[in-house]
Amino acid sequence: MTLSDDKVTQMTYVLLKGLMDKGLITLKEDDSLLRREIKRTILSELKLGEDIDIAVKKKLQSLSKKLIEGTPEWEVMYKKFYEEEENKKGRR
Repeated sequence: MTLSDDKVTQMTYVLLKGLMDKGLITLKEDDSLLRREIKRTILSELKLGEDIDIAVKKKLQSLSKKLIEGTPEWEVMYKKFYEEEENKKGRR
């Protein structure tokens, strides 16, 4: 999933505000460093998800039995391969 830079920036503000409002974190200094790290992490996770999606679709295309995207069988195999790739990448 591709998100605009503005959307990711907005997400960092919402996430940080939520953590602070719930008392889960207390900032001792300016929050800009933490916001940058949150944004970097979000972008990294989105990139990883895109990389996994590409790898899974390549696997599905390489199967001897051609599956049609969107069918229940394709969805089951996509989910199975996606979980395998997440495990390989240490995401689970």
